[in-house]
Amino acid sequence: MGVEQGLRERKKRETRRLISDVATMLFVERGFDAVTVAEIAARAGVAPKTVFNYFPRKEDLFLDRLEELSAMVTAAVRGSGPGVGAPDALLALVLDLLAQRHPLSGYAEPGYVHFWQVIIDSPPLQARVREYVQELEDLLAALIAERSGGAEPDFRARFAAAAAVSAYRTVYLDGARRVFAGEDHEAVAAALASQYARAFDAAQRSIAAL
Repeated sequence: MGVEQGLRERKKRETRRLISDVATMLFVERGFDAVTVAEIAARAGVAPKTVFNYFPRKEDLFLDRLEELSAMVTAAVRGSGPGVGAPDALLALVLDLLAQRHPLSGYAEPGYVHFWQVIIDSPPLQARVREYVQELEDLLAALIAERSGGAEPDFRARFAAAAAVSAYRTVYLDGARRVFAGEDHEAVAAALASQYARAFDAAQRSIAAL
């Protein structure tokens, strides 16, 4: 039973990755708004319903790592020590991802420019990214409240979450803009760790000032 379940889960992961890879390729080639879910399904060899089973919204096909980020943030905060605040846990996560050259850290290969261009050219994708920033703030605020034993995030928890997410988002976008402008991606990546440290330090000081 365990082997069969493991095989099913692996098959699901492989199907999800196939659909996402096909969608990303088509979006980069033709633009997000010009590609339909039916085309993606046909190219991936699955039914449109299967696509929606894995990705409830078309935007999630391209921004499939957002779900991964939420899961990692949740694990990082819940797994941090009692003396480690949520912003510090988020910083530690980002720096760990940066060391792995993970795209969610802000590390950018030159080829990522094509990914960002798809977002820039698509109002629905831009709207989804903005919506996710709020979702991430809400998640972090709830995790902060959870750690303090509160049922609902209070003003301080929401402020701390907003400050931490802003620190992460600002550094990530600054690195993306620099690579987009043609700067050497290795030089940009080399500066990210210190930028994150400064940004999160400023966030912590603003939280402490409440």
